Amino acid sequence: MASISVFFPCYNDEKTIAKLVKNVFLILPSLSKDYEVIVIDDASKDKSVDILKKLQKKYPKLKLVFHKINQGYGGTLRSGFEKSRKELIFYTDGDGQYNVNELPILLNLMTYDTDFVNGIKMVRRDPTYRIFFGNLYSFIARWLFWLPTYDVDCDFRLIRKKIIDKIHLTSNSGAICVELVKKCHLIGARFRQVSVHHYQRRYGNSQFFRISRILSTFKELLALWFELVLLKK
Repeated sequence: MASISVFFPCYNDEKTIAKLVKNVFLILPSLSKDYEVIVIDDASKDKSVDILKKLQKKYPKLKLVFHKINQGYGGTLRSGFEKSRKELIFYTDGDGQYNVNELPILLNLMTYDTDFVNGIKMVRRDPTYRIFFGNLYSFIARWLFWLPTYDVDCDFRLIRKKIIDKIHLTSNSGAICVELVKKCHLIGARFRQVSVHHYQRRYGNSQFFRISRILSTFKELLALWFELVLLKK
């Protein structure tokens, strides 16, 4: 069994992060003898930090990273990849919209000829406006960047660390998902995809649907397009 790092980005996820951590510690011993769990808190303003510190007392293997200043979704993912030390790296968001018990599905697809397993949301359980703009974003990103994945907006991924070690990520916004997939594709990573469940967000609000976040994301996407598509030609 390959060793595996699991990390969760966390921002104001006080109502969901504990369940994710508990569930992943229940399932990991059956999947690998060598594993680690990491939570990166991106300067949460709720009780997430206190909850995480209490969880660490219960789970000594839990590693915590606390950002003193909010670094955005991209900055949080970059911290997670930097702290991960095992052969495989799995991550999903701390808001509880994906089920970590479906991790074995990804592991079964991580065969010798695969480097990157990306989830595809079976049915997106979000408000109608988010479904529309989310699908539009994925469609535009897929064709602008010629991505090898259908659902670049699905943050349920399993990747070989040796692939992550070969790329350099720079995005601070949600554009990091496009950057991650495209840069791995450019260095020859072999992809597989699988459908996973997506659940309604029961607590909190999405941090993406704010004018400042949207503008920041599209600004970084434009820069990435010049770097990874136009200049590569």
